[in-house]
Amino acid sequence: MILLLGTHLFLTIRLRFPQRKIFTAIALSVKKDKNTQGDMSQFGALATSLAATIGTGNIIGVATAIALGGPGAVFWCWLTGVLGIATKYGEGLLAIRYRVITENGQMLGGPMYALERGLNMKWLGVLFCIFTTIASFGIGNTVQVNAIASLLHETYNVSTGLTGGVITVLVGMVMLVGIKGIEKVCTTLVPFMALFYALSCILILILNGSFVGDAIVLIVKSAFTPQAAGGGLVGSTVLMAARFGIARGLFSNESGMGSAPIVAAAAQTRNPVRQALVSSTGTFWDTVVICALTGLALVSSMLAYPEIAQLNGAQLTTAAFAKVPYVGTFMLSVGIITFAFSTILGWSYYAERAMEYLGGKAFIKPFRIMWVGVIYFGAIANLETIWNAADCFNALMAIPNLVSLLLLSGVIVRDTHRYLWLDNLDRTDTSEIPQRAKRKK
Repeated sequence: MILLLGTHLFLTIRLRFPQRKIFTAIALSVKKDKNTQGDMSQFGALATSLAATIGTGNIIGVATAIALGGPGAVFWCWLTGVLGIATKYGEGLLAIRYRVITENGQMLGGPMYALERGLNMKWLGVLFCIFTTIASFGIGNTVQVNAIASLLHETYNVSTGLTGGVITVLVGMVMLVGIKGIEKVCTTLVPFMALFYALSCILILILNGSFVGDAIVLIVKSAFTPQAAGGGLVGSTVLMAARFGIARGLFSNESGMGSAPIVAAAAQTRNPVRQALVSSTGTFWDTVVICALTGLALVSSMLAYPEIAQLNGAQLTTAAFAKVPYVGTFMLSVGIITFAFSTILGWSYYAERAMEYLGGKAFIKPFRIMWVGVIYFGAIANLETIWNAADCFNALMAIPNLVSLLLLSGVIVRDTHRYLWLDNLDRTDTSEIPQRAKRKK
């Protein structure tokens, strides 16, 4: 947490607060850079990244942070998202600057290539890929399908085995098509699921209208002053609020983990800064908007219905949505199912690129078979141990990536000066993208 938040602050200051360009970045994200090299559009890369980033943590994770750290955790989660925009910007820039092209024209990039080409530290790139692959089977696969299976079983009495079987088939069909299939599904699913969930939260806020103002005041006060337990609300200290809020923000938006730049490297963009700006919007949508809406909806519900305030994360979320007459439980179900399913697709791409870096294309087919097979196991298993292991490997992923961001911050500043500060965003970078070296047999 200290290393991640420190990097957020360092890059925010050194890059002169790139957060102020967020609306420019949003405008760029829906434009196409024609006649440029890449495997997908900038929006396609962003949607695939958001598919992996926006998961059950945005719903259940925020509630858990509130249950453990009090309402003030929402403020710290939101602030971490604001600062994390700078780190996501840096990751996207390095992904384009150090990407390579294969013999068949496919773009490959991410922290492993920045470490190898920018710092001559291939050994650290290998470690990053090992940690990414292991973490992907936890946070990106089994825990997501388990969330869907548990929800459908508890809410609608659907067999976990049936749910696992259906999701296994669906994911397998998408992965057979490859990156184009993942991009197509994500560009269609992500805008729908994000908008649907945001509207669901707004509906809760409308129903809790008389408590929204008090909820905002409580969130801000709890972030800086201790709150005593009473009146149905959990007690908290400033340290607990900051700890759990920052932790949820850091691991929700994945800024600094190194996952998002793997897909950012495949984007069709005319220069590294344009994609860096587009990448930074992922953190904005994930944490600054969606996590904030979730937090405000939950805290206002705790004020409106004091009897639910002492519930834990998952129970708190379920109870808050259940207060919406007729459609509340359905809205929550749709949110969790779409968020979790999209995360499985997004992380499959991350893991596949990591496996390819470690062993070449020969690893891809066995990986896909293993990835799809593990889905069914995740639906029926008890995943407490896997959750703990996934958290550890997520942290281990972040360390090599943060090394590349800090040691290559001069490169990030140089390109930012050339294209952003000198107002040259429309200039095309003519640097040749090197071909990936052939692996020795």
